[in-house]
Amino acid sequence: MFFGVLLIITWLILLLRYPAKALPVSLAAAVGLAFVAMWVVWLDNREASQLARLELRINYAPEECPADRPLKLTLNNGTDVPLTELRWRVAAYAPGDTVNLAENVYSAPRYRGPGELQAGSNWQDCLPVPPLRPGYRPQTLAFRAEHLQGSFSN
Repeated sequence: MFFGVLLIITWLILLLRYPAKALPVSLAAAVGLAFVAMWVVWLDNREASQLARLELRINYAPEECPADRPLKLTLNNGTDVPLTELRWRVAAYAPGDTVNLAENVYSAPRYRGPGELQAGSNWQDCLPVPPLRPGYRPQTLAFRAEHLQGSFSN
């Protein structure tokens, strides 16, 4: 923090004392920083739009999955590029409610995708139920994937 303030004060002193030399360098640095910032925002928006095109459904299906992993996940990669990595949290909601009933404790399961999933492909898996607040049963809840984080190949 102190070093950053010292750099700004030094830059202002140089700009006031030697404006003919410091101004072109300052303008070039500002243009370079603006270009890098625009590139980072563009990459972030591209990744967010690609994540939004993933279709991820989670259903409680103990008849189709093992007893220790009763949540059936279906993932469809609706993008035009392969998905290389995906992580998410499972949230649980009572019908008509907006309160997440899944407890996000340190010991909660970590949910990860299939690794590489080609564009337009589907993937299915069975997942464990996250720890729920006391008094709720998984068969009465709706499950959703939230806080998606992922990356796509170029």
